[in-house]
Amino acid sequence: MANSAYYWDGEDLILNVRVTTRASKNEIQEIGEESIKVRINTPPVDGKANVHLKKFLGKEFGVAPSRITIESGELARDKRFRIPSPAKFPEGFHVE
Repeated sequence: MANSAYYWDGEDLILNVRVTTRASKNEIQEIGEESIKVRINTPPVDGKANVHLKKFLGKEFGVAPSRITIESGELARDKRFRIPSPAKFPEGFHVE
C-alpha cells in the first residue's frame, strides 16, 4: 500500500509526489501507479518550491497550505505529503 501514488491513513490522504520545478505552469501532469507527477513554475531555491507546492496542493485539495505537511523528501524531487481531510479532489483523481 505504501508504494502506491496515494493512499489513506485514517482521514488523511498521503501523496507520493514527483515534482518538476521551473515548469511553464502549475499542474498535475500525471497520476501514475507509484507517484503523482506535479509541475510547478518555481525554482528549487531556499525552500520556495516546497512552499509553492504546498499552496498548489492546498488549492487542488481544498485544504489550507499550513495544514499540509511534508513527511519525507523535503530536499528531493520525490516527496511524501500528508493532506488532512481533503475537501475536494483534482480532475482525474479517483478516490478509493
